[in-house]
Amino acid sequence: MHLERKTPFVYQITLTPESFAAFDRHIVRRLSSMLGQYRDQVAYAAMLSLGDAIVYEVYEIARPEVAGELMTGLSIVHPGKVGDEYFMTKGHFHAVLETAEIYYCLRGQGYMLMETPQGDWALEELLPGNVLYIPPYWSHRSINTGDEKLVTFFAYPGHAGHDYATIERFGFRKRVVARNGKPTVVDNPLWRPPEER
Repeated sequence: MHLERKTPFVYQITLTPESFAAFDRHIVRRLSSMLGQYRDQVAYAAMLSLGDAIVYEVYEIARPEVAGELMTGLSIVHPGKVGDEYFMTKGHFHAVLETAEIYYCLRGQGYMLMETPQGDWALEELLPGNVLYIPPYWSHRSINTGDEKLVTFFAYPGHAGHDYATIERFGFRKRVVARNGKPTVVDNPLWRPPEER
C-alpha cells in the first residue's frame, strides 16, 4: 500500500508493498497491548510467551484535533487467532459520543462489531468495496476473519477523541470466534449491562 499526496486536497491510496512514508503517524498494537481482551487467557499467555506479535496497525494523516477537521488513515488488522478468537482491534467509543465514523474496506475480509452504551449491538461484514457508517454513540471494533490483512480506510471528526477504557473494562456484549472453520457470534460471559456495572 502506498499513499501519495497529489495536491493539497487529494491523496491517492495504492495497494502495493511500497512505503507508507506519506503518513504522519504509525501506531502499532501488539499482543501485549491486548491484555484482557481475549476470552481464552491461557491461549493468550501461551501465544505471548512465543513472541509479541503485531495484531493491528494504524496509519494516520495528522490534522488538528478540533471540530471542523477530519481525521483519516488506514487500519490494518493482521490475520491470526488467540485460541478460537480472531485478531481484532481494541475497539473504542468516541470520547465525544455524538460523533460518527466512516470505514471503507480496501482489502481482506472481516467484521465490524458495534455496540451502544445501552448494550444494543450489530455486526456488519467488511469486504473490499463495502462502506460502513458507524452512527454516533456506537463503539466499534474491527475483526479480521480472513487469511490476509484486513485493510480499511477511516474518517471521523477531528475532535471526536477515543475512549478505550470503557471497552477494556467491560468488553463487547458479543465475540466473534471460529466454529467449524466459520466466524460465529457468541455471547461474552464477562459483559454486564450498564445497570449492573
